[in-house]
Amino acid sequence: MMNTHDLDSLPDVRDGLARKERVVLYCIDQLQKERGGRNVPTAMLYGRVVEHVDMSEDELQDILKRLTNSA
Repeated sequence: MMNTHDLDSLPDVRDGLARKERVVLYCIDQLQKERGGRNVPTAMLYGRVVEHVDMSEDELQDILKRLTNSA
């Protein structure tokens, strides 16, 4: 039986993003809108992301690296 933690890392068939990656992108988008389009500091992003999903700082860094390398 899969638990919620397993589902957080399972890629979505629509675009290949896992739930945690999708939360990171959502938070970046929201923070950029709040900041008038300016870049988002990583510490601020981390604070917002952990409001939605349990994640370590290293895990956030890994996701950011993965997302920027695929762009």
